[in-house]
Amino acid sequence: MPKARAASGGTFHRYTAITPPACAAGFALALVALVLAIPSANAVGPYPALGSCSVFPQPPASLGPHAPSLPTEAAWNQDISKAPRDPRSSAYIAYIDAHGGDRLHPDFGSPRPYGFPYSVVGAGQPKLPIHYTAYGAESDPGPFPVPPRAPVEGGNGSDGDRHLLVVDRSACKLFELYRAFYVAKPQPHWNADSGTEWDLRSGARRPDGWTSADAAGLPIFPGLVRYDEVAAGHLDHAIRVTVESTRNAWVHPASHCAGDTPNPSAPPMGLRLRLKAGYGLGGFSGPARTIAQAMKRYGLIVADNGSNWFFSGSSDRRWDDDNLNQLKRIPGSAFEVVKSAASVHSC
Repeated sequence: MPKARAASGGTFHRYTAITPPACAAGFALALVALVLAIPSANAVGPYPALGSCSVFPQPPASLGPHAPSLPTEAAWNQDISKAPRDPRSSAYIAYIDAHGGDRLHPDFGSPRPYGFPYSVVGAGQPKLPIHYTAYGAESDPGPFPVPPRAPVEGGNGSDGDRHLLVVDRSACKLFELYRAFYVAKPQPHWNADSGTEWDLRSGARRPDGWTSADAAGLPIFPGLVRYDEVAAGHLDHAIRVTVESTRNAWVHPASHCAGDTPNPSAPPMGLRLRLKAGYGLGGFSGPARTIAQAMKRYGLIVADNGSNWFFSGSSDRRWDDDNLNQLKRIPGSAFEVVKSAASVHSC
């Protein structure tokens, strides 16, 4: 069932029981480690490391450089710089540009609430029940290890998509909620329209027809441009992007549609785009150049309805807007569509 999106920024729309410790010092150390892993509602960046967790598997070593985009969550980590061009590429790009803005736009940066915040928790994080208010039949039941003060997209007092992202680095699990609200009484829990538990060690996608915390049925976290990655000089995964008008269709690894047209030129959810190899990056520097290079190598994946060409990143106080603004001059016409190994599924 398609989600109705409310405008918010650029978008419309493992518990281990803690037994009494043998000594007070041991308990104190465990408590400190847990607290350090949870950013406060107001602090966004720097974030705790993910430990040994990878964010979904790497593509098979046997996969050739000219292979089309994978139909599993391993697609996020797939180099598609030499993948075949979709035969409908020009029609898709023309449709996107004709139905909204035609320039790239980073949907993150300063001020601090701009972008997606997230929490990183450890094995001691208690789980809370999740009460679903819209798409429970397509959601994972919970409980989830979501802290009561976990930061929410747009700020904890906002009214919008209110995405909430939590990585459990002890179990390598990702928990995501859409329209999340913490309720303290009578029993602490989270209300959410939808929610998903992702195993970061598996490339398995959602069942066909199921949504997630995102309209396309995709995970959000792996598609974020995160500051620490970019500061290290490389971004090694595809990037989440929104467009204003989508087709009533999806292509794997997406599993859900929320389109407004059957037009075959409109992009289905899960469509993968790539910055053309010949697009010059001589005028780009610093993080902006690193991000543009990733768009050539890993591309963008359409994940939701929202402002055209808005791509997603972490909410982090360290972003430099002046640098990110370099990316706003890249036109939609500088992109092309990558062929997928899966066929488009009409809703």
